[in-house]
Amino acid sequence: MSYCVNCGVELDASAKECPLCNTPVLNPKELEKVARAVPPFPTEKGTVEPVKRKDLGILVSMVVLATAVTCGILNGFVFRGNLWSLAVIGVCIILWVILIPAVIYTKQPVYVSLLFDGLAVVAYLYMLTFLSGTNRWFFGLGVPITVLVTVIAECFTLCVRKLPRSFLTVALYLFTAIGLLCGGLEILIDRYVSGTIMLSWSAVVLTVTVILDIAVITMLSRRRLRNAVRRRLHF
Repeated sequence: MSYCVNCGVELDASAKECPLCNTPVLNPKELEKVARAVPPFPTEKGTVEPVKRKDLGILVSMVVLATAVTCGILNGFVFRGNLWSLAVIGVCIILWVILIPAVIYTKQPVYVSLLFDGLAVVAYLYMLTFLSGTNRWFFGLGVPITVLVTVIAECFTLCVRKLPRSFLTVALYLFTAIGLLCGGLEILIDRYVSGTIMLSWSAVVLTVTVILDIAVITMLSRRRLRNAVRRRLHF
């Protein structure tokens, strides 16, 4: 025997609702079955609108700009001892230029990106001349080293993208770039410091890279040797 949970009227065993107040009659056992059938979490996955590159670029640009402007204001009105804000502003410029191809303009050619990176570094070094009080090191060492690194990076990228590319060929390009970079750095440093050019530590690096280049070229020229090396190194 059962009763209506709303008005207390006695109900028939087959009643689907209360004859007096029309309250639905539910079997407690059936409620348990329904509860088991319906999962406690949604069956469909929710979707979140993806962040657009334009919005992300605006966010990054505003953060970098706010950092540069804030440091400039602090340097101009609070901490006036020296132009320390130029160092922070220069770093902000470099970060923004590096993030352009990754966030803002993804279709920018890699060669243009490397060129802009080099120009940003030059601009940063020039800002540092106001802190050091002289620009002799900027023109004698900073700019030449930046140009050297930029040219080698451009050449390495060109070789990787335009010439045959494999593990061995990339290693050949990399060893050659390292040797040229070390040799060029010592030549520029010696010319700036003493006015004479005498290779010392870079000669060791050049010797090692030349030996490695010869070994890689030998492996590339011999198909059996090349395949054997690939099998053993699993590439």
